Amino acid sequence: MCLLFTYLLNFHMLFVSSVINTWLLLVIQIWDSCDAQTNSAFPHVVPNTSQHYEYSTVSFDCKEFDVSLGWKLMRKATDVDTACGTSWGVFSGSICIFRNVYIEDSGQYWCESGDGKKSNPVNITISPGPVILESPLIPALEGNTVSLRCKNSTDFTKTSTSISFYKNGIFIKSISTSTLIIRNINKSHEGLYKCSISGAGESPESWLAVRSRDSTDNEMVTLLCYDQLPVFLYFLLRTVGTILWVTLLLVVLRKHQPWNDHAI
Repeated sequence: MCLLFTYLLNFHMLFVSSVINTWLLLVIQIWDSCDAQTNSAFPHVVPNTSQHYEYSTVSFDCKEFDVSLGWKLMRKATDVDTACGTSWGVFSGSICIFRNVYIEDSGQYWCESGDGKKSNPVNITISPGPVILESPLIPALEGNTVSLRCKNSTDFTKTSTSISFYKNGIFIKSISTSTLIIRNINKSHEGLYKCSISGAGESPESWLAVRSRDSTDNEMVTLLCYDQLPVFLYFLLRTVGTILWVTLLLVVLRKHQPWNDHAI
């Protein structure tokens, strides 16, 4: 009987060790995924388009990142990397407000932490107008519907006119409305898009990117990293605590078993 109890106790300890090692490996994998997924996020831009008029206001938000780690908004314009709040923009919390933007402010913008982790960049184009193309800043999800809007800042009457759209410099079609709708978008739709309005002018070009639906799995890892990891660690500690409590109970019971009593 004593040998059986010892065997069960040893088996229990091996099981405990295996469970703890498995949980720790899982935590490490999730933590590594967090670091990897940091680079897959994008700054949130308002207005949410790649092209903006000169002298307008553009805001950037790094709310997807932990600002307590020293996140800041960076940009590369005229081949120089600078941070919001230095010679441009006003940084408050996780938001950078950039008023009266100029053509020279066109470039790449991204979020960056104090230890060098970076988000994916967004490309911003500042145009004197009057025609700009409002298009998605971040890659469109394959299978979704995407709208490309040709905007004229001098058309206050909103009268119908001929609007032409181009991809990679090649004419696509002319429409009387301002919005080109691409349904069931796929990788073949990727390219440089621009538009022109009869009597007003032509917009700059903007790159339209498309991402596959498989990449959405990474978003679930990101959600786990920032929203559910504390809960995950809580259950890990509860599991370990329960195992230790059961182990202690087995030890106490063993000490009070009849085979430990030497009286005849």
